[in-house]
Amino acid sequence: MGHKVAVFDISVIRALWETRVKKHKAWQKKEAERLEKSALEKIKEEWNFVAECRRKGIPQAAYCKNGFIDTSVRLLEKIERNTLARQSSLFKERDKRSSPFVFELSGEQWTELPDSLKEQTHLKEWHISNTLIQIIPTYIELFQAMRILDLPKNQISHLPAEIGRLKNLKELNVSFNHLRSIPPELGDCENLEKLDCSGNLELTELPFELSNLKQVTFVDISANKFASVPICVLRMCNLQWLDISNNSLSDLPQDIDRLEELQTFLLYKNKLSYLPYALLNLKKLTLLVVSGDHLVELPTALCDSSTPLKFVSLMDNPLDNTPCQDGVEVMESERDRQCFDKEFLKAYIEDVKERESVPSYTTKVSFSVQL
Repeated sequence: MGHKVAVFDISVIRALWETRVKKHKAWQKKEAERLEKSALEKIKEEWNFVAECRRKGIPQAAYCKNGFIDTSVRLLEKIERNTLARQSSLFKERDKRSSPFVFELSGEQWTELPDSLKEQTHLKEWHISNTLIQIIPTYIELFQAMRILDLPKNQISHLPAEIGRLKNLKELNVSFNHLRSIPPELGDCENLEKLDCSGNLELTELPFELSNLKQVTFVDISANKFASVPICVLRMCNLQWLDISNNSLSDLPQDIDRLEELQTFLLYKNKLSYLPYALLNLKKLTLLVVSGDHLVELPTALCDSSTPLKFVSLMDNPLDNTPCQDGVEVMESERDRQCFDKEFLKAYIEDVKERESVPSYTTKVSFSVQL
């Protein structure tokens, strides 16, 4: 008996496979359309985008607005460029700090400046912070090349009169120390551009001699005990930034409009009951921040959205300190609290500056942590 051979028409087999291929392609197309409409694909895209941003160290606030994630490639490129620019700036600042013309000192182990410092009169910058140093020595007058005196968060209680001999000084930061007065000789530093005396808590006035500082563009005297805007400040004709928040002001001078170059005016945490109409004469003013709890009268034009001025009224909401259940209460120092509050408001103000408009109202809640 011979072999049996099955004979098929090849065209039948070909037609069968072509039909199956067509059905598979139709299914793939339908599945692609379904995925395109599906929220899962969007979620996957956003997840991959967020993972990429995290990998590159990009903060969430940069790509998440009001709960929505912007997966735009342009945004990612823009954020990367900004991040690189910031990193480059930090590297430049670090290199600058490592310069032989810059002196740095930090740490509570320091109670006085090293003796060798008086021999380094070529220095142009001092950056001294978070030490227990109380006195700036009189030999500071030898540093005639000094440009920047950055002395925040120390225990300094007195500035020597010799500081007035630093004719090239451009920046003085003595914030969060223990100063009760500023030497009138500082008025001789005619090239000074930035003055920060914030957070000393006990300053009540600035000497009239500071009226000579015609190059000053930035003054911060917040977190002190000023009862009025110092007369010398009103005579700083190039002043652009004035922070006198968290003091004891009950009113503003009627000649506040003498500050024709003023752009940013911070007044929050005072007890102002009204704002003078003279503020409307400050044509370059773009940001005004006050505490609204005591305000009963203000020029309506300040709230006019058609003007470039951003008017922010903070409604303070202090919380009373309540003891813990076990009766143990940890009180943070006044300076630490003021410093934290200042950093928080600084971040908020920077955010407000970037907005096209300000919120219709803002409630600022203060809180403390109890252990």
